[in-house]
Amino acid sequence: MEATHFVHINTGSPEPIYRQLIEQVRRRVAAGQLKAGDEIPSVRELAQALAVHPMTISKAYSLLEMEGVLERRRGLSMVVAAQHHRAQSAASRIELLRPTLQKAADEARQLELPKAEVIGLFTQLLDENAK
Repeated sequence: MEATHFVHINTGSPEPIYRQLIEQVRRRVAAGQLKAGDEIPSVRELAQALAVHPMTISKAYSLLEMEGVLERRRGLSMVVAAQHHRAQSAASRIELLRPTLQKAADEARQLELPKAEVIGLFTQLLDENAK
């Protein structure tokens, strides 16, 4: 897989880069975009493509390995772990999305925004990114 298209990070985000990487890999595996045996970019390749320190990538990969999402192969590139041979159920994927939506809902309440406008904005964002 080409390192430049593997993940996208937001350097202005309050979420650490290694967490962004972990979450994106988890979601891609859950959706079936990455399947068992798929090779992932090396630490060096991804660090260079994202212009971040290699230890940041190494930390994310190590945590994903401990979770059983990735497997390390001695002398070879890391791959998606064997148990991830197909996409997770829609219910499982929705549970992965729940924390993000909960945070957005909390922020909308704090800002005292009308529910219809928030839902409209979310729908607009979904439609924009689907193109």
